[in-house]
Amino acid sequence: MLGRSFIRIPRLARGLATQSGPITSIPAALHLKTGQSFHGRSFGAPKSIFGETVFSTSITSYTESMTDPSYRGQILVFTTPLIGNYGVPMNKAPFNSNDVGVILESENIQCAAVIVGDVAEKFSHYTAVESLASWCQRHGIPAITGVDTRAITTLLRDQGTTLGRVAVGDDVSAPIAAQEFWDPSAENLVDQVSTKAPYHLNSGGSVKIAVIDFGAKANILRSLVRRDAAVTVLPWNYDFNAIRDQYDGLFLTNGPGDPKHCMDAALKLRRTLQEWDKPVFGICMGHQIIGMAAGLDAYRMTFGNRGHNQPVLALASSGSIKAGRVYVTSQNHQYALKLEDPFPKGWEPFFINCNDSSVEGIKSTAESGKKVWGVQFHPESAGGPLDTIEMFTDFVLECKAHKLQNASFTTQKAAESIPVDTFVTPVATPRIAVQA
Repeated sequence: MLGRSFIRIPRLARGLATQSGPITSIPAALHLKTGQSFHGRSFGAPKSIFGETVFSTSITSYTESMTDPSYRGQILVFTTPLIGNYGVPMNKAPFNSNDVGVILESENIQCAAVIVGDVAEKFSHYTAVESLASWCQRHGIPAITGVDTRAITTLLRDQGTTLGRVAVGDDVSAPIAAQEFWDPSAENLVDQVSTKAPYHLNSGGSVKIAVIDFGAKANILRSLVRRDAAVTVLPWNYDFNAIRDQYDGLFLTNGPGDPKHCMDAALKLRRTLQEWDKPVFGICMGHQIIGMAAGLDAYRMTFGNRGHNQPVLALASSGSIKAGRVYVTSQNHQYALKLEDPFPKGWEPFFINCNDSSVEGIKSTAESGKKVWGVQFHPESAGGPLDTIEMFTDFVLECKAHKLQNASFTTQKAAESIPVDTFVTPVATPRIAVQA
């Protein structure tokens, strides 16, 4: 007995997994405008909503996906069978040179609802503080489990992104008129998620970058401040041209919905690109805004690209990107730029999708004298592969190089503008000896 007492392992307070509580027996269903219905059980908020039904093939990072502002107004279907097994972390972080106030991609859940095949009733992770079910309930987000998400995904791939309704409780059997289905793409969703007033991050950074916020993921801002950038985040329709000379570079973020709702921003950017020669970088919605400013058109894809495994082929070299190489990327978008021949003068395709041949990036040509890039994918991921993360380093280094170049030019011009009589008169005028 004495020997046994020495080898007994003390019970951990938390155990190996935390019970999230049994899933309710409240019925719930996803009704699509095209007539199909998928029935399951509710594990989120007990309310019904309308939205746009989309699917994501992401295997991990359900918390990051759900807090991504690009999912605004969308009913998010996860193709991965089991969701919620590592719970939800505390979504707080400091504001400093390493973080931007949150752990996830924004402060709140952004999608309208969640559909999963099987929600985990136990979760285990050292950072987890609550279950997926309690998180959805706390944020008022309806959620359904126990449906065949493979069947939903196959349907959406065939007929495209479809309007739908998540019905909970007594609403499951309630009739729905076709005109009741709400189309979020008809609204300016960017205006809903963009910051309402400018704010600053890492003000002590060595290079000043303005960020136009169309619905920025936090990891975009995090990736900039961690590269020693002083970031000023501006509303989507802010007139950057009025303050552009204060900054060393311009960044345009991701965002939800139809980019044509942001034509005002595209027209302002067009003036910036014509009159300003400092580096500009855009991601996702920002990439589409750059394309529209350059003269390209954007179109709605059948079901979009949402997931962490989209291969893109680099058509040109720039910084860390090498032409001819395939990069695996994280994506979340419904719209894309049209591939036109010829391309607008001063521009060239940068990346193309290996699956559907859609435009995944554009860049200014060397002959244009500009330093402008746009990519449809997310180099910063969160979650997903980091094949292209060094594009952030490339951009910040270009901003620093341009700042140094401008500083050198300014110093030289200042020296040239100083009158000769302001210098101290030399004691004797030096003579050049000429050998006979």
